[in-house]
Amino acid sequence: MPSTYACLYYHIIFSTKDRLPWIERDLIERLHAYIGGCLNALDSIPIAVGGVSDHVHLLVRSDPTQNISSLMRSVKRESSCWMKENKQDGLFSWQEGYGAFSVSPNTVEDVRNYILNQEEHHRNRSFEEEFQSILRKAGVTSSNIS
Repeated sequence: MPSTYACLYYHIIFSTKDRLPWIERDLIERLHAYIGGCLNALDSIPIAVGGVSDHVHLLVRSDPTQNISSLMRSVKRESSCWMKENKQDGLFSWQEGYGAFSVSPNTVEDVRNYILNQEEHHRNRSFEEEFQSILRKAGVTSSNIS
């Protein structure tokens, strides 16, 4: 076979430093749009960007040559600078690390809807509860965290 064919989707989650509610309501949509632009500039396709005041979810279609670690380092660096410039008090930082999970093409629409409805999900569930549930579903335990 002379060509390479790949369709890679990732659900990526990252939070603000110490999970502080630093993403102000009036900035959420603009931040999500900015992050989408960062992903496009890095040759990844943002399918969905969502979240609430203390964390962000991404659904990204990525090229097989794209290194997720490098992608996230760039997205977090650029969006952190943007937040510091646009936030009234200028205080902002992302937590170190992130969660990245592969997504089957047949579940992309479900994950997209989940990400776009974050505010509703967090009426009854904390970020910690949500993230622990996602880790369990992905089969991630403390013994296999990299």
